[in-house]
Amino acid sequence: TSYVLCFLTMISSRPHFTILVSLLFKPGAGFVLPEQRKKSSSSGLRMSIPNAFDTLTSGLSSICRLPKGTTVLRSESSDITLLRLYDIENSVECRPVRERITELDLDVGLVVPSAVGGSSFRDGTIPSGVVPSLVVAEGGNGEETTLFGTEEIISFFDARFPVPKRDDDDDVFSSKILPPLLSAGNAIASALRFGRGRDVSPSSVEAPRPKNPLVLYSYEGNQFCRLVREVLTELDLPYRLVSSGKGSRKRADLAARTGGSSQCPYLVDEDNGIEMAESADIVRYLYKTYGRYVPPNKLLGVISRFIMVPLGGPIFRATAPLQAGKSLWGESEDPSIYEADVAKAKEEILRETSADDIVIYTYKLSPFSSEATELLRNLEVPFKEISFGNEWIPGLLADGCAAKRAALLEMTGMSSLPHIFIRGKSIGGIYSGSPGLLKAVEKGTFMDMVAEFKNTKDEVTV
Repeated sequence: TSYVLCFLTMISSRPHFTILVSLLFKPGAGFVLPEQRKKSSSSGLRMSIPNAFDTLTSGLSSICRLPKGTTVLRSESSDITLLRLYDIENSVECRPVRERITELDLDVGLVVPSAVGGSSFRDGTIPSGVVPSLVVAEGGNGEETTLFGTEEIISFFDARFPVPKRDDDDDVFSSKILPPLLSAGNAIASALRFGRGRDVSPSSVEAPRPKNPLVLYSYEGNQFCRLVREVLTELDLPYRLVSSGKGSRKRADLAARTGGSSQCPYLVDEDNGIEMAESADIVRYLYKTYGRYVPPNKLLGVISRFIMVPLGGPIFRATAPLQAGKSLWGESEDPSIYEADVAKAKEEILRETSADDIVIYTYKLSPFSSEATELLRNLEVPFKEISFGNEWIPGLLADGCAAKRAALLEMTGMSSLPHIFIRGKSIGGIYSGSPGLLKAVEKGTFMDMVAEFKNTKDEVTV
């Protein structure tokens, strides 16, 4: 089972049908955030630290838009300042705007993540509710102008920052074939990164916010920069964008700052005196500093909700007693043996779960178990992990754990793993249970439960 789930986690986290759906959305006048979505949809959102598969799909997303958003085509001083860009990272409407900003080597004073459920969304500060929107200042008087939607912003750039045409711009391929390919590539790029950079994570709710905006050296076509920008959107963190595409004059500034490297992305957090490169390090830092926790894998949550709980649950509950020695008809040659084994297992579980504040029962090959233990580590709480073996399948269970599965079923109504206990009280698995680990973390009650049971323990000790 876990081998199948691991495979699904690798290949199915970007559902193929979203490619078709995304093709229906053509960049144009921008999209207005719909009234019916003004309630955050983030409760179903799951995320994790980007892995090799994320890097691959992010790279493919960049390839889908080549040659857009990688190389500076015009780098001249101007009296036009880009003050604020209201943006959603994984949006087919916003991507062409960010690509043009890279190509024109323009900086943005503040990129304001504008995903559903974010602070700018809740506060109604997004101009007319249109994303993307760009606020610019022109001339010596600094008069502000707001541009709404992709077409208006791109038209403004074309008028104020004309790029000389190349000889091949008017050939058949460039004028007739390339535009529809890039349009389709835009949709595919979003589909490849489905589930990332479009919604606000519950991890950002009531999390610390920087006093000064973060600074990000980045350019649109870089797959590692995208991974960082996605998390900035998900954590609802505004940032100052320093465009650093290939050929940018800012690359020399970055090299001087770092002692020779112009590698992007590069993050500056003035509040904490932190500067760092490497997308994985930046993402970990952002979650640790400006998120309450690192959310687990999204696809596993979907599998748990729609497959494991409704379909796998009955199978687990039916097989647990059978594996422990109970006959198919509820009887055995000597029922007392089964009952004694389960009673002994219950005593062992009570002893184990009372000995530590947090105990988690796991399978070594279960991706659900791995995500649960990783979430606990990210929460920086001490816990004791007790393995039931490799998996629940006969031959993979550790000795004596068949009876413990049956005992868990009788004690809690659940035989599936992972299973988390706080001072002897079951809270269920990572996605399911009463209330379940992730739900407790999202609601902010998990640490309260840990503190409550710890206080109870201290009182009993005294």
